[in-house]
Amino acid sequence: MGTFAVAITKDELTTQVNTEGHMGLVDEPVEIGGLNKGPTPYDLLCGALASCTSITLRLYANRKEWKVTRIRVEVRHEKDYKEACESCEEKPQKVDTFERIITLEGDLDDKQKERMLQIANACPVHKTLEAQAIVESKLG
Repeated sequence: MGTFAVAITKDELTTQVNTEGHMGLVDEPVEIGGLNKGPTPYDLLCGALASCTSITLRLYANRKEWKVTRIRVEVRHEKDYKEACESCEEKPQKVDTFERIITLEGDLDDKQKERMLQIANACPVHKTLEAQAIVESKLG
């Protein structure tokens, strides 16, 4: 089945998203023409990174039988001009930056916490965001 989105009306930015039978609304803030009926596409992207990170960490902690009682991942996104942009050629370009704040609760020593940070960097969504992805568009 896959993931698909359907625009609700021609006058709204609100979009209905269906992912393998799970439904939700995506929208933009009122100040840019949306109705604020749901998270923005970038909110969903941040949520994907946060949830993938927490799931990856939980699976690892459980496998190691570490006493982690709670994992909280907050992700902030900004798109800004960076002075030292490696991919910028002649003129500055906006670069996406995702800041991820990971809070681990439980009985972990410093070595275990550092390992959890390494594991967080191996979450599949993190890897996708850092890789050069290809998006193929077709008319249906």
